[in-house]
Amino acid sequence: MSHWLKLSSNDIASGNIRVGLENIFEICPVAVEPEPNVPKDLIDSIQKSSQALQSWENTTTIARVDWVHWIESAKQVKTREKRISDACSMLSEGKRGVCCFDNSGFYSKALKAPKV
Repeated sequence: MSHWLKLSSNDIASGNIRVGLENIFEICPVAVEPEPNVPKDLIDSIQKSSQALQSWENTTTIARVDWVHWIESAKQVKTREKRISDACSMLSEGKRGVCCFDNSGFYSKALKAPKV
């Protein structure tokens, strides 16, 4: 199995990385998973329902990342609005994760390995 990692110009310069040559990296897990940037329209809607807010606060960081990705992957405003409404309903029902979102598609479509 192989992995790819997008590096900024600063990463390349500061790490003495040479494009086209083999470079060795050590990847370590973070101590605390960073919280996602929650879109204002989503958090505003969640906060209107105490049940939705409670479920939101009781989910894992990774689950919140999935909720945000599901909302942000909508291509049309109408779809985004429906997903926010559906998210609030699901959270109000106690669902802690998006039931209908394959996050592998989000990652594979949003990020692409470099062409060699």
